[in-house]
Amino acid sequence: MRLKSRAHRAQLAALLLPGLLIFAMFTVYPIVRLFIMSLCDMSFSSMLTQPFAGLMNYREVFSDSTFWTVFVNSVVYTLVTVPGQMALGLLVAILLDGIGRLSVTFRVINYLPVVTSWVIASLVFRYIFNTEGLLNYFLCRVLGVTASNIRWLDTRWSGLTVAMLLGIWKGVGWNMVIFLAALQQVPRDLYEAAQIDGCGAFRRFRYVTLPGIRGTILFVLIELTIGGFNVFTSIKMITGGKPAHQTDTLLTWMYYKAFSTGKFGYAAALSFVMALTLGLLAIVQFRMMRSRDA
Repeated sequence: MRLKSRAHRAQLAALLLPGLLIFAMFTVYPIVRLFIMSLCDMSFSSMLTQPFAGLMNYREVFSDSTFWTVFVNSVVYTLVTVPGQMALGLLVAILLDGIGRLSVTFRVINYLPVVTSWVIASLVFRYIFNTEGLLNYFLCRVLGVTASNIRWLDTRWSGLTVAMLLGIWKGVGWNMVIFLAALQQVPRDLYEAAQIDGCGAFRRFRYVTLPGIRGTILFVLIELTIGGFNVFTSIKMITGGKPAHQTDTLLTWMYYKAFSTGKFGYAAALSFVMALTLGLLAIVQFRMMRSRDA
């Protein structure tokens, strides 16, 4: 028996070892190396020496006024796009769950934005909202609503609004698929019992649908929160951080500091600040959902 157990353990170790090595090489080591970089004064001029700097990079991050600007931008982007995607995705899922004919067609139509390239979609939105773009053409030339073209992408909040509209448009289809799968797992008997008890559509949604998909809501909330803080392509392609980095987010600011100014230590420290923020948000979201379940 002991020989069999040892052979079984050796077999398990042999099967797990390649995966663990790959995980250590491509996940654990980069994280450790990045943390070491965040404690060093690493830039284009010190690529070889990399002198130890302690918490200097972290102090520089928190004392940087631009960091707080881009942090607020990321928070606002997340607070707007996450509820927007979830609400519209759930609404579309409920509508599709209640129809029989053409449901597959409508699912494909709503999912098309998800498979559309972020670069292509961002370029289209930039063309629409550009100062000489399509929207200003219709507002100024065709409808005559405005006397001159509006500079949608040249101010902080209007530029971020365009990026947030794109984020919501791109994410509704993904939310629709996830919520539709969850809705189909809710027992139909509960809806029938609620209807017999005289519950209307809103009360059935509140007391049957929402409790039935609570776990899915938590999963989607965490995934979208992480995605909101990781927004990069749309900001980079639509506004480029202009004016004066006022529309940058954490990821685009990190990219700028690393590859435009060469402050790799600063960028590494910023990445850990961002990871810590996401971890704390995930913990808060888990506790909120658990408290509601209790």
